[in-house]
This record gives sequence, structure tokens and C-alpha cells, in this order.
Amino acid sequence: MSDATTQREAFHAFLPIQTRWADMDAYGHVNNMVFYSYIDTAVTELLVREGGHDKDRASAIGLVVESGCKYFKPVAFPAVIDCGVRVAKLGRSSVRYEVGMFDGDDVAPAALGFFVHVFVDRSTMRPTDIPPNIRAALEPLLVMEPVA
Repeated sequence: MSDATTQREAFHAFLPIQTRWADMDAYGHVNNMVFYSYIDTAVTELLVREGGHDKDRASAIGLVVESGCKYFKPVAFPAVIDCGVRVAKLGRSSVRYEVGMFDGDDVAPAALGFFVHVFVDRSTMRPTDIPPNIRAALEPLLVMEPVA
């Protein structure tokens, strides 16, 4: 499965992640669950680097309420996974990230994952507005066309 919405150029904010020997499963490729850690790492890096998120002091924190991943081809150590992030939906308190995970310079993804953050007030754990600094980092990544 590969179309224009899943190609490398449909993603932004790339972060290379080096696979580790420990990422491999008994079948000789990166285990499916490890891809979820790549998604989390790419999004968190974006929030920290571009949005200035301080996980220890921020009054609002993002909680993952939904996630998923589709796998298209196996990847094996010592590959570098190039994770591109885009924003498919940006609401008042929630955001849906989509992450294309590309084996090296491949144009088509090895996997396509997503997760949804709901931002909550750290003290009350109730939904709250996405902080302005985070919103400013996410708005340029918002895609307007239909996504995968």
C-alpha cells in the first residue's frame, strides 16, 4: 500500500532513529511493538524541540487516548528509521499525529502509525486547551488534504 498520502514528501519534521539489536524479534525483523516507541519518540522530540514542552514543569500534558500502526515491509537491524511527523487533526484540546516510518531513504513507508493526544491539566487531569507554544509548533504540520 503506497499512495501520495503515505509517501515521504507528505510528512514533515523528520527524526532519524537508529534501530538496536534488541529491537529485533524471533523472526529477524524489528518487532511490531517497537514501532510504537518510534512513534512516541518522534512526537515527543517534536514537542520538546519545536514546542518547548517541559514534561516536568508544564501545566498541561498530552495523554495518548488512541493509537494504531500499519506495517508494509519488515525492517532489520542496523537500519535507520527516518520518522516523519504530520498533524492530521488539530482541535482545541486534542491532536492526531501521523508518523511515516521510512527505512533509510525509501520513498514508501515501512510502517505508518498514529496516535491522538488529549491535553489535560496536570493537576486536575481534565481536558484543557493545547498550550500556545505547542499549538504554534503543530500548526505548520497540519495537512489539509485527506490523510491515510
